[in-house]
Amino acid sequence: MLRAAAAPSTTPHTRARARQTAEASREAILEAAMAEFAITGLHGTSTEAIARRASVSQPYIFRLYGTKKNLYLASIERGFNRVLETFQRAAKNSEEPFHDMGLAYVTLLEDRELLLGQMHAYAACSDPEVQELVRTKYGKLFNWLRTVPGATDEVVRSFLSTGMLLNVAAAMDLPSIVSSSDWAGACLGMPWNEHEHAH
Repeated sequence: MLRAAAAPSTTPHTRARARQTAEASREAILEAAMAEFAITGLHGTSTEAIARRASVSQPYIFRLYGTKKNLYLASIERGFNRVLETFQRAAKNSEEPFHDMGLAYVTLLEDRELLLGQMHAYAACSDPEVQELVRTKYGKLFNWLRTVPGATDEVVRSFLSTGMLLNVAAAMDLPSIVSSSDWAGACLGMPWNEHEHAH
């Protein structure tokens, strides 16, 4: 009788390599998902498109994340974490933390995938799971901003309101038309004639 082939043995080293490979794949899939969700949102994005961008198979996405919804929630969490981390770095040892956080956020908005992904997350809040996560992450951000030196609830509300205006302006790419549209410059806080003098 033929003997069944022995199962391949595993060692701590091979298991560690497998974990590292899975972690790298999770990261690649998440970054690809953020890029795709930024374009077409939760319902308009296919796992096929994500798999193609990440150079993995669709079944592998489901193996690592379970569902497309889980992957979308992970992308929302990653986006909010990047914003909070950006603010924390900017505020550290700063004499004018809100000013420096604002400048850092303007730079962050150059990442259109992050920006549009954030806008899609707010728009997808009709989904209860998305709404709960966005509330939780926004609340964490709000409460952290309250701890920044010079913060009051009014200051934090004003800061976040300006941030939302910048989100909308960046989504429309208003900086690209400042030189030809005075309303765009005024919206961004830089009137057309000031922009011209700056050049």
